[in-house]
Amino acid sequence: MSLPKPMMRGLLAKRLRFHLPVAFVLSFAAAISYKYMVSEPRKKAYAEFFKQYDAVKEFNAMREAGVFESVRPSGE
Repeated sequence: MSLPKPMMRGLLAKRLRFHLPVAFVLSFAAAISYKYMVSEPRKKAYAEFFKQYDAVKEFNAMREAGVFESVRPSGE
């Protein structure tokens, strides 16, 4: 009893017919899931943060704490 010959001719094309569409579908699914599970919640969190963020108030608090070397606190 002898072993059958391995298929050598057209092996890449045969395997790509299956693996290429699967790769595209999986990459598309990964991109969509990243968009809705990571990107959208992050955008929503940033929008919520900047709705109530006051940059001038934050600057004055840092100035009073002495964070900046070139800006004197208002008491001096």
